[in-house]
Amino acid sequence: MTSLTLTATDRRALRADAHHLDPVVLVGGDGLTDAVVKEVDAALNAHGLIKVRVFADERPAREAIFEALVDRLSAAAVQHIGKLLVLWRPVPEREKAEREDRHPGPRVVKVLSFSKSGNHRATVRKVRVLGNERITPAGTVKRKQQRQVSQKKRAAG
Repeated sequence: MTSLTLTATDRRALRADAHHLDPVVLVGGDGLTDAVVKEVDAALNAHGLIKVRVFADERPAREAIFEALVDRLSAAAVQHIGKLLVLWRPVPEREKAEREDRHPGPRVVKVLSFSKSGNHRATVRKVRVLGNERITPAGTVKRKQQRQVSQKKRAAG
């Protein structure tokens, strides 16, 4: 696979974004195993920009792991500083599965009650309204009911 190439400004912006991140994957004494590559791939799919900590003491070994990850996962090499490796790959678009059994969820509605004399402030209440409920003009919550249809119309339709 081919690795992604970044411009200097892109690399600088990604380094700034990765500064506060913690390492997501740790590479231990066994080195770069298939399980580690799989975890790095899953982390790149989930986050896009990740840090990997390598516990190897030799710098050439860390560089080899860094290059192998970049080549195998078609990611972009952002930074290698000490034992930390920063990798980036665009997050793939996820399909949103539309559910047919989905109903409207609860929502919070503010209800204003004005004083009858007009000399006092309006009182504000927050009311939780479910998907099958509605607010009446008086400010009370009622369940939504089916519209009444006459028996003649029911028989005709």
